[in-house]
This record gives sequence, structure tokens and C-alpha cells, in this order.
Amino acid sequence: MRYRTLGRTGIKVSPYCLGAMMFGAAGNPDHDDSVRIVHKALDAGVNFVDTADAYSRGESEEIVGKALKGRRDDVVLATKAHLPMGDDPNRRGNSRRWLVRALDDSLRRLQTDHVDLFQVHRPAPDTDVEETLSALSDLVRAGKVRAIGCSTFPASDIVEAQWVAERRGLERFRTEQPPYSILDRGIEREVLPVCERYGMGALVWSPLAQGLLTGRYRKGQQTDSHRSGFGFKHLSDERRLDAVEQLITLADDAGISLTHLAMAFAITHPGVTSAIIGPRTMEQLDDLLAGAKTTLTDEILDRIDAIVPPGTDIGRLDVAYNPPPIENPRLRRRHPETRPAT
Repeated sequence: MRYRTLGRTGIKVSPYCLGAMMFGAAGNPDHDDSVRIVHKALDAGVNFVDTADAYSRGESEEIVGKALKGRRDDVVLATKAHLPMGDDPNRRGNSRRWLVRALDDSLRRLQTDHVDLFQVHRPAPDTDVEETLSALSDLVRAGKVRAIGCSTFPASDIVEAQWVAERRGLERFRTEQPPYSILDRGIEREVLPVCERYGMGALVWSPLAQGLLTGRYRKGQQTDSHRSGFGFKHLSDERRLDAVEQLITLADDAGISLTHLAMAFAITHPGVTSAIIGPRTMEQLDDLLAGAKTTLTDEILDRIDAIVPPGTDIGRLDVAYNPPPIENPRLRRRHPETRPAT
């Protein structure tokens, strides 16, 4: 593989990053099989592995730790914290109290003394970003973390974090991990340009639109039982399915599979460093690796642009981040003050 520099960190990573979300109870519960998947990816030249504490409540990190025994120094290892790790309201979020504890827990599960990239999994509007960056800076200085990053941050939050880091002399986010696929191109409008401006690496997740760009879900052929495993509404969005049909035709004309078309698209954008693949089985990994050298001509990219215009999303991933005013109607509606009756 031709390795790319992760932002301006100087760290070289493969254009495919092995995502470990499907290792463990939420995907593949067979630890030995998951370890074999990791080893095969590493043998194929993938040197970038991304996991998170919340993936199967730590089980994913435990599997990755087993897989990297004897190979840790050859891997750029990334993990994340923020999502709930229990009922305690303080075992989540981006506070110093939690991030310090979460990293120690992750290092124990990963069987290592440091991670190369530690990311906050989601924004935390209730936490001052200076609090978060201060805690992460201390973890870098302690030698437990090499670089820090964020995930699914709006462009304005990324800029604010960069400004705070500069003003306070803190470590700054070196990477952003946003969703990106042919169907989800909204980050091309602001997030990717902001990342390029600040020299941040972008490792994008869901390049296959959580399965839609594999060709398994077709218009008129979907079944509710097949689609409802995680309750994802976007898998039955007619607008997205219409686009998939057009993309299948395009892939056929180009003589490549839809999966390979989608992955090649994700790593073609100059602002994207690496695309996260999340195989659950060895067969899925084999298929993804088979398309690693696929390149797209300008003609194919122009046809993709005609189906899904640059900077736009068709529908929306159910798991995409929404700021609080989008989630809570009360935060976007002005209510008259309540006055006592006279």
C-alpha cells in the first residue's frame, strides 16, 4: 500500500484503516476469528487500527489487544472515549474526570502503555472544550497518547477547538473522524476544507453507508426483518435506494463492484487520509482488500457527482451526530415568558 501522512503528525498510515467496531458481541463474538481478521489485514499492509471503549463495552479493545501481541510497534493504534460505559452519568462524556479514567481502562484492555491516537467520540456541548483539551494535553505529556483527535465534530466546533488550543498553549486536535460516503457528502462543504486548513488528518467512517453501498439492499427487494437488526431507518430511505440503483448501473458500466466503487471514492478526496473498513467476517475483509488498488477516472467521478452532488447528503445516517438544537425542539423554538394571570 502507498502510505499517507496523518495530517501533519508525520505518522504514516494506510489508506484503509481497520475498524474494530464489529469485533465482539455486537458483531463477531468469536475472538479467535476476529484476531485472524486483524492479522490478515496487517499482513496485507494495513497498519492503522481504530477501535473504541464503547464497542461491545470494551470487548473490541480486548480482542485488538490480543491480536496485536508481538506486533504492537508495527501498528498505528487509535481508540476513542465519550459514549456511555455504564449507568453512572460520569462514566461518559469529555470531562477530565472521565477521559483520564477511560484511557487507563482502554490501555489495560489493549495491553499497551500508549495509543497513537486518542479521540473524543462525539462533541460534548455541556463541557468546555478547554477542559477536554487540557486533559488530553496532560495525557500526551504523560506519554500515554501520541496525538489527539475528534469525531463527528461540526466545522465550527473544530475551529473553536483549534483557537482554544492556540490561545491556551494546549495540544490541538490532529485528526477528525467524520462519516463520509457517496451518499453522505455533506462534509465536503465545510468539515474537510477546515481539516485541510488546519492540517488535520481525516479518517472517515461508514464509507459503505452502513451496508447500502454493498448492493445487498435493493429498491423493491428490501425486507423489514432483514433491515431491522439495528433499527436503521436509512436502510429503507427511498431517496437513498434510488441513488444506489443508479450507482449499481455505474459500477457495472465501469466493470467494478459497487463496494469497490464506494471505497475508491472515499479515499480519492484529497482531504481524506484513510477510510475505515469494518469487516465482521474474513470474507468481507477479503472483498475489501481485493479492491484496495481500484482507482476512479474523472469520467466516473463526474457521473457520481451527477447522481449525488458534491457537498450534499441523500437522506441521513441514523447514527450521524446532531447538535442539541436539532435533537430537542425546545432549543430551537422561542417560547413566551410565563406570566401570572391578572
